[in-house]
Amino acid sequence: MGERKVLNKYYPPDFDPSKLPRVRRPKNQQMKVRMMLPMSIRCNTCGNYIYKGTKFNSRKEDVIGETYLGIQIFRFYFKCTRCSAELTIKTDPQNSDYVVESGATRNFEPWREEDEASEKEKHKRNAEEMGDPMKSLENRTLDSKREMDILAALDEMKSMKSRHATVSIDSMLVALQRTAAEKEKKLEEEDEALIKSIVFNNSNSYVRRISDDEFDDGSHSVQHLTNNDIASDFKAKVKMATLGRLLIRNLFRNLFRL
Repeated sequence: MGERKVLNKYYPPDFDPSKLPRVRRPKNQQMKVRMMLPMSIRCNTCGNYIYKGTKFNSRKEDVIGETYLGIQIFRFYFKCTRCSAELTIKTDPQNSDYVVESGATRNFEPWREEDEASEKEKHKRNAEEMGDPMKSLENRTLDSKREMDILAALDEMKSMKSRHATVSIDSMLVALQRTAAEKEKKLEEEDEALIKSIVFNNSNSYVRRISDDEFDDGSHSVQHLTNNDIASDFKAKVKMATLGRLLIRNLFRNLFRL
């Protein structure tokens, strides 16, 4: 099989290439090439979006009279995938890119806008520094300060990473367990203090509210409740309700522990 797929040809000993007739070809002669679309475009005829990387059978030709620093500019003709309208693009060696010439519009690309803005800022800075040495010195000072800030931030990140590297998983678990135990102990102490502060029936400062039956019965002496007595009774009820909630919470906590 290999002997049938040779790439070279036999040239006889008396072969003279100068005797071959020279074919005059036009300068803008087109040739068929297979290419991939270098950018995303939209057809102006049908509005179809053609995305970057789409393969086409295109025709290539040299652009007459257009060069950049001696580099020849080429034009490519291809057709829309939906309406078969002819689209053309050209090479842009100055920006290492392609330019849509006719038949379509290029889609918005945010990174290209950022690059153009950075290039404009760079050219503007160079123009300012060219005629003003103080401006050049100020820009260099700002650049050095920015670099120092970046280096300081990097050093801080490195030190933080080294500190985190010394901490093991076991020590982190032990610290979390210790924190949880301390928090639970603190809650229990608060519950105990609140329970001890509540006034019960057998205490001397307990205030009993007179019912309607006792008020109607003449055999019992009627006691007039002052504002302080009403306030004490209200505080006692609030404390009893709080005690009930604490007891229920402790009961559920013990159940979940089991």
